[in-house]
Amino acid sequence: MQTANSLWIFFALTLGIIALPGLDMAFIAGSATAGGLRGGLVAMAGVVAGGFVHVLLNVLGLAALLMLWPGAFQALLLAGCVYMAWIGWGMLRAPVGGDEGASAASAAAPPPALGSMPRVFMRGMMSCLLNPKAYAFMLAVFPAYLQVTQRSVAAQAALLAAIIAGNQIVVYGAVAAAAAGARHWLGPRGATAGWMVRGVGLVLILAAVFTLWRAWP
Repeated sequence: MQTANSLWIFFALTLGIIALPGLDMAFIAGSATAGGLRGGLVAMAGVVAGGFVHVLLNVLGLAALLMLWPGAFQALLLAGCVYMAWIGWGMLRAPVGGDEGASAASAAAPPPALGSMPRVFMRGMMSCLLNPKAYAFMLAVFPAYLQVTQRSVAAQAALLAAIIAGNQIVVYGAVAAAAAGARHWLGPRGATAGWMVRGVGLVLILAAVFTLWRAWP
């Protein structure tokens, strides 16, 4: 396979797959809605870190083992959807406040539905690591671009990981900015923010249910 052409094809494939709405995108949008641009970018960083772990797992052969082990894909799918629904439920139960003074005093703090920013990062990573779409892609597409004559497997894997991360940053960064912009436009304080968080929590639950319904054998 010609290296230059293969990299462009891999770039286009990963960009298209990442741009498809899914659990990672929903989580980043929810984090930006609840915590502003900072929350969305921290969630995005967690998802990007999870992508690097996916590459490492594929190089080590663990991704193929997960897919070939009977029931592993279903277990992963169920775990990912339950995890995302749990996050959505926490956001759905977020309080709807109407006290502008109290809201202003706590505006700099992460919302209760999100938790601390390190927790948002870890949740983003877990969202990516429990995403069955990522494992299916890494098994079906990634190995075809892993071995080339011009570079070692490790060097090629690092290059492909950088392409994946770049696409994630572009797509998910735009999602985070759009969600944070909508939050700012609608009003980040008071009851409006609480209802926005609850709405995104409901979307996360519905996305988890829809993903499970569509992908379950």
